[in-house]
Amino acid sequence: MEDLAEVARLLDILGNRNRRRIIRLLRQKPCFVTEISETLMISPKAVIDHLQLMEREEILSCQMDDRRRKYYYLANDILVDVSLKNLQVVMTGQEDETRTAADERTRQAVVMLAKMVQAHDQMVAHLEQLNHDIDTKVADLARNHSDLFRSERELSVAIALSHEPLTPAELAEATGFPEEELGPILAQFEKRGIVSRKKNRIHLRGVHAD
Repeated sequence: MEDLAEVARLLDILGNRNRRRIIRLLRQKPCFVTEISETLMISPKAVIDHLQLMEREEILSCQMDDRRRKYYYLANDILVDVSLKNLQVVMTGQEDETRTAADERTRQAVVMLAKMVQAHDQMVAHLEQLNHDIDTKVADLARNHSDLFRSERELSVAIALSHEPLTPAELAEATGFPEEELGPILAQFEKRGIVSRKKNRIHLRGVHAD
């Protein structure tokens, strides 16, 4: 019974597509929150929520690098073996009619699944192009706008805030930079009209509602 409960718990965790994507990414290498967010196109806040859940379940763990940035890695990988056992049943009469109706429902479900897969493939293609465009824009900002972003840290803060408004604590978690180091950057951003604050959340001006 305990084994079944453990499997059910793991299936609940794997039931979320973004958590599966994070696990696949961390199988390749340890990552910072910003790396996960930018690679998978998930908001930093959502990434943090997923990471904290999986850390509580002892799937992930984290450490600090020499720059005091927190990075995550797989502490225990998830391996779930699920198989189907074929049951053969002889049906006649009314049971045959029931089976025919069930087959039709199955056919319709498969057609619907195929349409969903095709729509998914189209979305993935668009996302890949969008990811390429984002990478190009980030490289352009880093290369040609040193007047706006005076350091790599400033650019990292701007990228993290591009997803959604964040509290200082959430921004520190998302970027891996301590709050005391983010303070001067945010103060400069406010002075230059790049960000504003509302209810302890930092908004990119012109992107999020002030």
